[in-house]
Amino acid sequence: MTHKNRGHDRSRRERGGERWLVATDGPVHGRDSFGTRSALRVGGETYRIHRVGDLAPPGLPHCLRVLLENLLRHGDGRQGHAGQVRALLDWGSPASFATAVDVRPSRVFLHDTNGVPALADLAAMRDAAAALGRDPGVVNPSVPAELVVDHSVIADFHARPDALARNVELEYARNSERYRFLRWGQSAFDRFAVVPPGRGIMHQLNIERLARVVTAEDGWAFPDLCLGTDSHTTMVNGLGVLGWGIGGIEAEAALLGQSVSMPVPEVVGLRLTGRLADGATATDLVLTITELLRRHKVVGKFVEVHGPAVAGMPVADRATIANMSPEFGATCAYFPVDDEVLRYLRFTGRPEAHVALVEAYAKEQGLWHEPASPSRYSATVELDLGGVVPSLAGPRRPQDRVPLDRARASFRSAVAALPESGGGPAAVTVDGTEHPLGHGSVVIAALTSCTNTANPSVMVAAALLAKNAVDRGLRSAPWVKTSLSLGSRVVTDYFDAAGLTPYLEELGFHLTGYGCMTCIGASGPLVPGVSEAIAAHGLGTAAVLSGNRNFDGRINPDVRMNYLASPPLVVAYALAGTMDVDLTTEPLGYDPAGRPVTLADIWPSSREVQQVLDATLDAGMYTRAYADVFAGDRRWRAVAAPVGATFAWQEESTYLRRPPYLDGLAPAPAPVADITGARVLLKLGDSVTTDHISPAGAIPPGSPAGRYLAGLDVARADVNTYASRRGNHEVMARGAFANIRLRNELAGGREGGWTRDFTAGGELRTVYDAAQAYRAAGIPQLVLAGAEYGTGSSRDWAAKGPALLGVRAVLARSFERIHRANLVGMGVLPLEFADGESADSLGLTGTETYDVLGLAGLEDDGHPGTVTVRAGEREFTARVRLDTPRERLYYLHGGIMRYVLRDILERTGEGADGVVA
Repeated sequence: MTHKNRGHDRSRRERGGERWLVATDGPVHGRDSFGTRSALRVGGETYRIHRVGDLAPPGLPHCLRVLLENLLRHGDGRQGHAGQVRALLDWGSPASFATAVDVRPSRVFLHDTNGVPALADLAAMRDAAAALGRDPGVVNPSVPAELVVDHSVIADFHARPDALARNVELEYARNSERYRFLRWGQSAFDRFAVVPPGRGIMHQLNIERLARVVTAEDGWAFPDLCLGTDSHTTMVNGLGVLGWGIGGIEAEAALLGQSVSMPVPEVVGLRLTGRLADGATATDLVLTITELLRRHKVVGKFVEVHGPAVAGMPVADRATIANMSPEFGATCAYFPVDDEVLRYLRFTGRPEAHVALVEAYAKEQGLWHEPASPSRYSATVELDLGGVVPSLAGPRRPQDRVPLDRARASFRSAVAALPESGGGPAAVTVDGTEHPLGHGSVVIAALTSCTNTANPSVMVAAALLAKNAVDRGLRSAPWVKTSLSLGSRVVTDYFDAAGLTPYLEELGFHLTGYGCMTCIGASGPLVPGVSEAIAAHGLGTAAVLSGNRNFDGRINPDVRMNYLASPPLVVAYALAGTMDVDLTTEPLGYDPAGRPVTLADIWPSSREVQQVLDATLDAGMYTRAYADVFAGDRRWRAVAAPVGATFAWQEESTYLRRPPYLDGLAPAPAPVADITGARVLLKLGDSVTTDHISPAGAIPPGSPAGRYLAGLDVARADVNTYASRRGNHEVMARGAFANIRLRNELAGGREGGWTRDFTAGGELRTVYDAAQAYRAAGIPQLVLAGAEYGTGSSRDWAAKGPALLGVRAVLARSFERIHRANLVGMGVLPLEFADGESADSLGLTGTETYDVLGLAGLEDDGHPGTVTVRAGEREFTARVRLDTPRERLYYLHGGIMRYVLRDILERTGEGADGVVA
């Protein structure tokens, strides 16, 4: 068998004058066991469909109807599959929630910093296939994949007219090797498309251009079910597309034809009533919902939004809510298709024929929102929009909402809790003038993130507030790093059309890039002198950003407190320069005549915002911005693309190394054995995030990863971020648990990536060095944790890194959904304490030697789902969190990649023999 390179072998269909990318291989349609195949005629076209409208029971939530169609379309006629369908038809019964369903996406969505390691894994699988004497081309995506390059640009330059050009120049200089690798992937793999740098943020591009809502392919029509390697893939649910985040490892399996297994979810109905008061924004609404639903405990559940307030809610506001599903813990927050979805599709330039298909399909399949026929839900949570008030969230978690009128008091409480809260005031010199700097000084004000830059109303509100401030003679505080990083070029267009760009620039909000930037920690250096003053005086300074996450150490390593806020509030805090102010009663500043200027004086009304939008925003902006979204600029086109079915790894590369996960792969997995003689690598508390486990921001020079790169003669200016180095496992293993704000109870109060090495008498060492000592001694490692372990992003390196260190199991009070699945995908066993128990309640210190007993029975269907844990003299029972039969299979094979490669070779008639070197 020879590999045929079909990376560009795609057909393009002309619809309404626009080219739509369509894979040449049609969708897989299983046996019609339930007799649901039917036809749908729209205009002059007839589509085949798997009809669910009559089969679904009355009141079945819309999001579950999408899952039902997915099961029917991919059915194999086997009893197990029929049982999954019946579980959805019987949704709500205890038996239904005990059933796992196999979901297959219509497309997989990636970004560059987790797409590069995913692509590296696929390349390594091809290498492994070749090493076994097989055709590497059998490792090839079977569903379309779209990757958007949006995570690599850094806000190095800001507050200057050439900031965008300088940042893009640095982006290409730092990442040219990674970009060549992506170009290789485009040519080597089928159905793999890349949106080049500079187009915007993936989720904003998704709703504005890439999302189909209904996919039409080879005469079939079916829902656009989008699974992405970024947790905020959920944003597309605001457009009526069911989608959620999965780990990169799970995405690789989905790309290669595996289903994504999940228990049938509960569905919580979020009923919205009333309307937002003037002065309240969609950002305030989503922060309120995040607080509300995190308290309701929706982890692992779907949320479906309904109620009288939904009909009048723009898609942009819906997308803001759906975007932050990971922050309130839900798998997704789904808005069914309705007239507003159709309006948005038309306005953003989708072909009229496709909009007609979306409408006809949704109505035929019972996916159309009918307020008079409400769905039934596992529970209903109600919110009156009239009670939403201007708010922030912080300083460390998105669910910690603070009403604006209590922001100063909340900040002061947070400062008092800081370890260095006794630090005195400092001074910083900017442009020759000395300025005071103290606790609460705002040192970053960032208009950033798809959460808000995809919403024209809040962005125009920010720009109008900037105009009003400039007209009153106000300026941003000089110690504040101001930046504007946008999710779409459309925002630039309507700012320019409205004449608002000069006012933002007058306050220092020059365009810094089209990408995630500050929201993901790519905030770049602070204003010169500020970092030094913070370090010298132990200051607890603040960042205010229009993002979706504010975890410890995420935004900037020198900034202790991070607040999420609406775009106009970001501008307001840039003017104030401090959190130690009550913006509802005190002045933001003073005009040239010395008169006080308050927030109320410059806050634009909803009517003013709408007038600007009506006068400037038009559909042509979207069609022009996305005329050829996959083409790229001259820099991208100039990137040399390697060719070949396998990738030629360069031994001297510091960005790309062949992953080791398939080394030693045997034809069949070894029997699972108990874990004995293990030591605890870290003992952690509640709400440990994936940022704590695998940071994404700048690599500190003195860290294990920084020292490793320095040893390879990488200049300090070229060290870059952890996120950019995810294609190099040597860097990322050294970065595991290296967050400078990590609090490991074994480290005796010392923050950062430190622990005790019990092979050296309990000596305090870096986590990486201690793990290496345990590995050298043949000692397995465990992590002890509290509740909500793995909160945050979908990053698979939060599982890969610990696995490479030698962590065999994580024992926690509870797990966040994606991270738990990632652990399974890397062969790391997730274990939960029994209800009401924890490491502290059991008296565990982390200094004990541990045995995990009873794993051998995992091969049996009758395994009780618990194991015995022996910690020194104590013994207790823990739950095994392998939640589906497929997850158990992955674990037994030592992880997803090993299982998938064995399965591919088996399915292609080329079963593995021998061992991968």
